[in-house]
Amino acid sequence: MIPVDGFSARKVAVLGLARSGLATVRALRAGGAAVFAWDDDADRRPAAADSGAQVTPLEAMPWAEMAALVLSPGIPLHHPTPHPAVAMARRHGVEIIGDIELFIRNVDAGQVVAITGTNGKSTTTALLGHLLREVGLSVAVGGNLGLPVLDLPRLDGDGFYVLELSSYQLDLTPSLTCRAACLLNVTPDHLDRHGGMDGYIAAKRQIFRALTDDGVCVVGADDAPTRATADTLRAAGQRVVAISAARLPGDGVFNDANQVTVRHNDQCRTLADLSAATALPGSHNGQNAAAAAALALDLGLADADIARGLLSFPGLAHRQERIRALNGVSYVNDSKATNAAAAARALACYTPIYWIAGGRAKDGGITALSAFFPRIRHAYLIGEAARDFARDLEGHAPYSLCGALPQAVDQAHHLAQAEHLDGATVLLAPAAASFDQFDSFEARGEVFRQQVMALDTDPPREAQA
Repeated sequence: MIPVDGFSARKVAVLGLARSGLATVRALRAGGAAVFAWDDDADRRPAAADSGAQVTPLEAMPWAEMAALVLSPGIPLHHPTPHPAVAMARRHGVEIIGDIELFIRNVDAGQVVAITGTNGKSTTTALLGHLLREVGLSVAVGGNLGLPVLDLPRLDGDGFYVLELSSYQLDLTPSLTCRAACLLNVTPDHLDRHGGMDGYIAAKRQIFRALTDDGVCVVGADDAPTRATADTLRAAGQRVVAISAARLPGDGVFNDANQVTVRHNDQCRTLADLSAATALPGSHNGQNAAAAAALALDLGLADADIARGLLSFPGLAHRQERIRALNGVSYVNDSKATNAAAAARALACYTPIYWIAGGRAKDGGITALSAFFPRIRHAYLIGEAARDFARDLEGHAPYSLCGALPQAVDQAHHLAQAEHLDGATVLLAPAAASFDQFDSFEARGEVFRQQVMALDTDPPREAQA
């Protein structure tokens, strides 16, 4: 735990009592704060009371005496409508922050590496943590991935905190200061929470709010918003390293035909051959590997150590996770692909594909995926988005309306096994959020895993479309 100093004998409100909220309660109490806590879900309140908080409805909190409101990142701060607690705090001049802000105030900024992006941030965060651990450094990985930050251990002076930060978390971290910060990519996502694309880009750019004197900005070069961000940072005198999923014309770290390559002063050197890195398939993982390598180089790792770490990375659950192969058919769980851009990265890696997609649709649906429709042997559509996705696929790829994930897995399995095509892959890459049928993308991925592990190993006699 990272105890939170600075609020001793002062009153702090905590709204949202899932994992990060409870960690916040414990850390504030460890620092001597008087904590007033609330969650709309009654089942979450007892754990906060057990941790020493006063469970108090919002309207009964002593707002005039509050030093801060610590808001769960999932609760609206600005758009589409601020939560009532936000309005109450603003009326009384109460500071509104998140658990990342409390963490930043209580650790050495020189130990913090922060990573964001619409897609790939979890893999890049875990990959960098792996590279640093493999050379014997003490590392704690958390934030939007893994443990809540205030549950991370206190590290010695040579260690690094590697944090995945979402746009929601960045909005609640006004004092963010890092040794290194990375923005991988920006494509439309969470637009309702940021009032449109401009607000979303601005939220992501907050990761570069402040750097230590030796700090570095690692910035993607593969989309217009990140290129513009890099230009702005350079103009402000920041040290910028470009990274890319493809060959860069100038200096930086990039993926060139599966080779992670460093270009400096027009001289190139190869760090690693990703064709041997089974947990990093596809060009998008070339960008993730380039970003992790750029950060690791700046933190002092040697080329050979980075190469070994890239090849030994075990991968992350629910991110193009190969569950098993049956009779030559691969079953891949990419439940984390909650938008079209993320699904595109998975669809680009396989053919032919028995595609399981759907859930709660995001803006734009799957129209942006039309270039990948020829790879789809058959689509199995689930959840609220099923009929909308079917309209987009009409005339381009055959599909079935399955309703629920178990039925989709069963039907995809039977057709893939019956057709027995070279390279066949049953791919869960939903291109939609999970919240219509599941509590999280992890829960959706676990159901897929369980269904796949229970499949009959004998190929069926007839296809079931």
